[in-house]
Amino acid sequence: MGWQQAVEQTVVGLGYELVDLERSAGGLLRVTIDWPWEPGLPQERFITVEDCERVTRQLQYVLEVEGVDYKRLEVGSPGIDRPLRHARDYQRFVGEVVDLTLRAPIGAAGQGAVAPSRKKFRGVLRQGDAPGTWRLEWVEDAPAQPQRGAPRRRAEPQVVQVLGFTLDEVREARLAPIVDFKGRRPRDAADNA
Repeated sequence: MGWQQAVEQTVVGLGYELVDLERSAGGLLRVTIDWPWEPGLPQERFITVEDCERVTRQLQYVLEVEGVDYKRLEVGSPGIDRPLRHARDYQRFVGEVVDLTLRAPIGAAGQGAVAPSRKKFRGVLRQGDAPGTWRLEWVEDAPAQPQRGAPRRRAEPQVVQVLGFTLDEVREARLAPIVDFKGRRPRDAADNA
């Protein structure tokens, strides 16, 4: 068994999920953990400092037994820009705003206002119609305000753009780091809740 599997077994054995495992050239070993997700559970728990300390202590023993050479071990939570790597991650965060980078541009199949060379998108993650497919929905930014003295035009309705994709087409996906410093939801979000 390799040291990566030993780390994953240790994290899972302690009741957590291994989100990411990264080893840098400078000797840093970074382990990212989260609570496992179970569909239908009403409340989500967050990783605490005590959780990180517990995993760190256990991993120090495992890494010594495995003979892994590292200078520093860092255990942390995924944060607000959590990576999405597996289908289970996508299922967990359906309805959330996601930053998505494709492996290749969307090509000539791009519809509407989407440039065919575009690879990066931000939108709301949705389940696709077929198994194993996903959609990203967003509204393009409104056009700039007309110049002073230009004739006023009727406001055009905003068009929702939709990108269908599979996980094989994704280079990287993360939860969009959207922070509300005021601690209040926008008025229309509060009305829809």
